Amino acid sequence: QVHLVESGGGLVQPGGSLRLSCAASRNIFSFNAMGWYRQAPGKQRESVAEVTSGGSTNYADSVKGRFTISKDNARNTVHLQMNSLKPEDTAVYYCWVLVTTTRQRYDYWGQGTQVTVSS
Repeated sequence: QVHLVESGGGLVQPGGSLRLSCAASRNIFSFNAMGWYRQAPGKQRESVAEVTSGGSTNYADSVKGRFTISKDNARNTVHLQMNSLKPEDTAVYYCWVLVTTTRQRYDYWGQGTQVTVSS
């Protein structure tokens, strides 16, 4: 079992920045991947960014060049730096962890943190 706690959401003006953090309850070395998803009202949850255990990163096209994902192994934490925020980035952001074994896949989710981009 993995417990995830997000922080850093809030209200920001267009063009502003926010940094989301997600603290895991155990050593992240055991995770195959970590990342962030978001869900806007009336829309499906979508992947925003992920980082694999090997350090490879992937981003949604809509956030490339604006968002940066990073992980701090010593603190069992993953961050999402969001710059040049747009109103369409408004959503609840969820931290996600993937753990796989030879037989099963486990997806873990945080409770979510609200990000609102508005003037």
